[in-house]
Amino acid sequence: MDCHYASGLPRDGVTNMTSTPILKIPVGVAVERRKANSPWLDAIWRPIEVFHGVAAAAPWTVIDENPDATTFYAGHAEIDLFRTETANYRSNLTSGTPLLWVILRPTGGAPPFELLAVTADPAEGEALTGAGNDLVETVTMPASIRAAIQSFILEHHVERPTFRRKRDRSGLAPRERSEDQPEEPS
Repeated sequence: MDCHYASGLPRDGVTNMTSTPILKIPVGVAVERRKANSPWLDAIWRPIEVFHGVAAAAPWTVIDENPDATTFYAGHAEIDLFRTETANYRSNLTSGTPLLWVILRPTGGAPPFELLAVTADPAEGEALTGAGNDLVETVTMPASIRAAIQSFILEHHVERPTFRRKRDRSGLAPRERSEDQPEEPS
């Protein structure tokens, strides 16, 4: 299994406020271009597969071609795993069909897309669907990646209690409450 743990400090030795992934899983992405049945579009693009590891092929190499569709190797990315997101990864793995989110950004030229990221975090994947013109699609998670993420969860997950705020049911703001009016018991 080809995964590597990230070091605690950036290479330049300068600390920053962004979170550092604990584990990075290298992946390759296959993208399909299919003829569109539309007067407004020539083709429909979508990621169709993520595989564990990095291919020796150059990005945007044709993998398969037929009259209706062409499959390309879009390039490689890394799935970053963070200790604080293990609950999201676990939710994804127990969903019945674990997914990966692939994010492609239109370039306006050739190649037509830039591979931005691949994530296993459902919250991150869904958050990226509303940003600009990026193409965000899900693909089924391969078994080898599922095993690497499961191992990461087993090693790093910490169950965190859920805290709920108690509502003030008196109807008065705290400063409007008189000194002699008791607060509700907890």
